[in-house]
Amino acid sequence: MSIHPLPDQIEIAPEKMPKRIVVIGGGPVGARAATKLAADAKGLDVTLLTTEAYEPYNRVKLTPLLAGDVQFGEITTPDLAGAKPNLTLRTGLPVTAIDRAEKLAKTADGQVWPYDKLIIATGSRANVPGIPGRDLSGVFTFRSAADASALMARSISARNVVVIGGGLLGLEAARGMQRRQVNVTVIEHENRIMPRQLDTEAGALLRQEIEALGVAVKTGIGVKTIEGTDRVTGIVLMDGSEIACDTVIICTGVRANTDLARDAKIPFHRAIVVDDEMRTADPDIFAIGECAEHQGVLQGLVGPGFEQADVAVAQILGQAKTYQRAVPATKLKVIGAEVFSAGEIEQLEVAPKTRSQIWRAGNQYRRIFIQQGKLVGAIAVGGWPQASRVQSAIQQGATVYPWMVFRFLRTGFLWPDGEEDVADMADAATVCNCTGVTCGRLRDALAAGANTPQALGEATGAGNVCGSCQPMLEELVNAGGPPKPVRLFRAILAVSALAGLVALILAFAPRIPFPQSFDADSLRMWLWQDNIVRQWSGFILLGLTVTAMLIGLRKRIRFMDRLGQYDGWRLIHLGIGALAGIGLVAHTGLRAGSNLNLMLFICFALTLILGALAGLATGGDHELRARRIGTARKPARQIPTWLHILAIWPLPVLILAHVLASYAF
Repeated sequence: MSIHPLPDQIEIAPEKMPKRIVVIGGGPVGARAATKLAADAKGLDVTLLTTEAYEPYNRVKLTPLLAGDVQFGEITTPDLAGAKPNLTLRTGLPVTAIDRAEKLAKTADGQVWPYDKLIIATGSRANVPGIPGRDLSGVFTFRSAADASALMARSISARNVVVIGGGLLGLEAARGMQRRQVNVTVIEHENRIMPRQLDTEAGALLRQEIEALGVAVKTGIGVKTIEGTDRVTGIVLMDGSEIACDTVIICTGVRANTDLARDAKIPFHRAIVVDDEMRTADPDIFAIGECAEHQGVLQGLVGPGFEQADVAVAQILGQAKTYQRAVPATKLKVIGAEVFSAGEIEQLEVAPKTRSQIWRAGNQYRRIFIQQGKLVGAIAVGGWPQASRVQSAIQQGATVYPWMVFRFLRTGFLWPDGEEDVADMADAATVCNCTGVTCGRLRDALAAGANTPQALGEATGAGNVCGSCQPMLEELVNAGGPPKPVRLFRAILAVSALAGLVALILAFAPRIPFPQSFDADSLRMWLWQDNIVRQWSGFILLGLTVTAMLIGLRKRIRFMDRLGQYDGWRLIHLGIGALAGIGLVAHTGLRAGSNLNLMLFICFALTLILGALAGLATGGDHELRARRIGTARKPARQIPTWLHILAIWPLPVLILAHVLASYAF
């Protein structure tokens, strides 16, 4: 990154002057637009002006910063860490006016910044209601790095903190202060916490989990006054009750920063009005993020803001791209509890012709909303493996069939195969809701060389906030890179091939003939006409079969963890299976017999064939997946393994019947 001379010092011939782009606002959305423009078009001269004195940072990560889990250097915007010669960053420089006629952005130090295209990404500011006492010392907001820094300093002397507002931001502030060993009480005037994202039951369940961690919660009541003379001493609630405290954090929503637009006569309502191309009424000025209003809707999450930034960048570069209103979605850990919400939950609860279905189990709660057969909303507290798939289905307006509803009510899942395979997710599907990173963006980073979950996080910001998407990043890396072979795969392939050869002999080789005359030295005579030897071979075969079955339960018997790793036991299981096949040849001479004996022989041979196929698919899994046969979640061995298990089930009954028949007759 370079610090350019002042605009009026640049001497370039007019015909060679690059197109000048000015971005106002260094939040995540503004920083994304500036870095994409600087990276995608060398002919552009991009200037990023930010009011804050800090380098652009990820505002979503302010909570772990407040909690002391990360340092400020760890939350700066990754894309700005590398040098970009055509990108100028000026921090601590607020823009005071926009001259649309002259195409100039004026800053507080008297400089002017000419632009050909301007992007306003000024975000929003904390909404502080008119509560008496709000100006006392000890009252804070939680919106910026400066707010987090002030609260970190305050936490050294703070003992009792009241957070006004039980929405997402208020709960995050409570979490950050609670991690610093401070007594925290959250006050929410609605009847539940996170009222925009959760229903009453989900809010109550989340409240239980938060209170279990030591954070007190009061809902259904507002704050009347903040008490104190020079500094905060407590608050008075609407019912007259008081709570003693030395610190108050106000988290009662935000308001879009529209002052620049107002002064420049750019139309705005609650925020700056934009069209599908993110243009304002001035075709050379765009607005993105929390300061933009599209079709009457303000987006308060970073994910839709990133999409808006991408649209504005595409329009400036002359590409055809428009913004489609995103379904609001939240998927993150709130004070350690997993929460998922997608859709306009407040409206859906009272919307006509909307029905919902609920699944509960212990401390888990899931609810889906259906309109005219389409999935339009969902809530979950306590984790939901299918959350990303549900979010994609809501975005696409997917149909919910009756059998899916029945499955949901019975199991809590809409689809039978659990979570959607990341390899099958669409590029537009959101993987990290905290930062709005899509599957397509992660695939681009993977193709650019980010081949570990950590590298993906550094390149995109995914997985660095609540961490709930880390397993998906690992799966994406496994799906995108060369699949890794299982341990001992060569030995597994060799033993599986041996078992397969024995199985083929059992299936297709002709029976071994008996000797035509008595020969005391004949091996065939000794094996199949000596009753003692036949009993011994039968019991050895039985022992091998039972041992193989018990080893097959290795993954389900926890105390066997102490006896070695599963891959080694899998190899032993395959080896014993091959020995059992050889034992069957020795015991029967490939004479299948009839009736129950025939069924036993066929079942045994089928078990061995399927086991060999499963072993070959296991040892060669990395090669099969490299050829797009199977995935990390649905490996090719899955079907032969389950068929192998099914073939085993009749064996105990058939073996018992064979032993009893042998001794009875």
